[in-house]
Amino acid sequence: MARLLTSSSALRWGTVTSSQSVLLRAYSSGSSDTEYLRRSIVPTMHFQKSLPRLPIPKLEDTIKRYLNAQRPLLDDVQFKKTEQLALNFQNGVGKQLHEELVQQDKQNKHTSYISGPWLDMYMCARDSVVLNFNPFMSFTPDPRPDYNRQLIRATNMTVSAMRFLKSLRAGNLEPEIFHLNPARSDTLTFRKLIRFVPASLSWYGAYMVNAYPLDTSQYFRLFNSTRIPKPNRDELLTDEKGRHLLVLWKGNFYVFDVIDRDGNIVKASEIQAHLQHILFDTTPTPEFPLGYLTSEERNTWAILRQQLLDNGNEEALAKVDSAVFCLCLDDFPIKDSVHLSHNMLHGSGLNRWFDKSFSIIMTEDGTAAINFEHSWGDGVAVLRFQNEVFKDSTQRPAISPESCSAPVDSSKAVQRLNFNLDDSLKAAVTNAKNKFDTSVNALSIAMMEFKKGGKKFLKTQKLSPDAILQLSFQMAFLRQYGKTTTTYEACSNAAFKHGRIETIRPASIYTRKCSEAFVMHPSKYSPAELRSMLQECSKYHRQLTKEAAMGQGFDLHLFALRYLASSKGLSLPEIYQDVPYAQINHIILSTSTLTSPALQNAGFAPVVPDGFGVAYFVHDDWIGCTVSSYPECDVRQFVQCVHQSLDDFFSVLQDKPLK
Repeated sequence: MARLLTSSSALRWGTVTSSQSVLLRAYSSGSSDTEYLRRSIVPTMHFQKSLPRLPIPKLEDTIKRYLNAQRPLLDDVQFKKTEQLALNFQNGVGKQLHEELVQQDKQNKHTSYISGPWLDMYMCARDSVVLNFNPFMSFTPDPRPDYNRQLIRATNMTVSAMRFLKSLRAGNLEPEIFHLNPARSDTLTFRKLIRFVPASLSWYGAYMVNAYPLDTSQYFRLFNSTRIPKPNRDELLTDEKGRHLLVLWKGNFYVFDVIDRDGNIVKASEIQAHLQHILFDTTPTPEFPLGYLTSEERNTWAILRQQLLDNGNEEALAKVDSAVFCLCLDDFPIKDSVHLSHNMLHGSGLNRWFDKSFSIIMTEDGTAAINFEHSWGDGVAVLRFQNEVFKDSTQRPAISPESCSAPVDSSKAVQRLNFNLDDSLKAAVTNAKNKFDTSVNALSIAMMEFKKGGKKFLKTQKLSPDAILQLSFQMAFLRQYGKTTTTYEACSNAAFKHGRIETIRPASIYTRKCSEAFVMHPSKYSPAELRSMLQECSKYHRQLTKEAAMGQGFDLHLFALRYLASSKGLSLPEIYQDVPYAQINHIILSTSTLTSPALQNAGFAPVVPDGFGVAYFVHDDWIGCTVSSYPECDVRQFVQCVHQSLDDFFSVLQDKPLK
């Protein structure tokens, strides 16, 4: 669930760090044109050709960073062995693999060295996409309560989504740019000038004013796209000829056109009428809801999909696959934030099609979220879409609560898809549902809100808010389980052509020392000494963040070298057979951060049975996180320990001694 460049900033999961969010142009400015979000002065793909390429780190730097990450997790004997294996790799087979990787990269300048292997990793994964890959990001409610009615908001969001689609394909969606000096670059003058710089040089023109365009190569997969299950390796399908929306309601599938034959958005009043027709449809819930099959193990799902095709469902599946996106209308309201997280992350499975590139899920009370399939892209594209749809649907709504639906015959425009299921497929749906229920019922989610301060206070203390949150997770785990553990923080490489996600490894010798001081020996140290440890952790975390954002982490490089060795049929190098290598990639704390005015909440499941999935949000005056776990871990105790850690930090920063 990653990003950027300078010492002071990094983008994660499709957004910037909380301290830099103001500098990223996340919204297009308004427009009176009802077909588009706006007509950008600078073409959408203007910078794509000249984006810098993702660098391959020096092998010795990668090994050094790998060992630095292992140091707090191992005792002296274990570390010495791991260190020797790593150095042997650096001076032996690793050196040869690295040289070959560099040569391959030079021959493929149109992309990045990680793009192919990364997609392969996703496509070859056989686990269910539910819980294992698909995250959710929920929308902030419309500030006007009447506009949060399900029919009104669904219509407005659908129209805004189509404005985004048309803006993107017309090339007039504003490029995504990271502004380090917005007074110089986030201006009309800059846009008027940079549009005349040739595309082969445009990135350098932006760089001259400290502006950094981001990769937009993933955007085309947003619409008309789905993941197709295949034996051993899935495929991504994008069919831009599709003009219809897929709507799920009570487990039934409906389609109707939202783009007409001339390429214009269907009138909002007609979209409203079609959605109203669906909401009033009394067709009972299917006895065997097909959406459960998308939650299956991928090889199983591949076999079942072929059976569906063989049973005469080719046309119906083609409609599902080629739809612009999936709108899931749920027939119940949201009870609370935990219920929201469960529903948007997985729901009951009845009313979902998890393979679509993204689905907008909307409940009876207008609570909305995006659930997206992760293989095709990262949060950069999805959050940009969410930002634009939220802004457009709230500031330029296509309909109002007083609007009347068009007097059209929706029974002709709306098609309910019927699927032919034989006894074997019916049994498969039942089996998939049982497995789905078992999986999601094992997941627990807990929320934490810390109201004593946030980003503003931490910045006055010259501390990185992200570093402090990561330290709070380290400290919470130590308090709960008595040890330091493997931790992953997503950092996007979207500043580079076809960049994906690099890893920040927040657990360090500094966080271990600081955590042990706060948890095990608090009375031994003065507030000044503890503050000094916080500063040390913050400084080192900033360094890790800068390195990862600049393409100088170690995880992607080691992953690519292993992938290359495997593709050549070589025996697995010893460094990868080392138990600590497996342990450091068994991620106990999987973390990612998001902040945006359009975002109310977000979350994902743990990546291992004995781990936590931690989505966190650092606001100006408060801090929050949504944490998930399976039965092996106590998620409620963990969030209590995170809160305790933040309490201790803020006490120390106010010169109060710990007891």
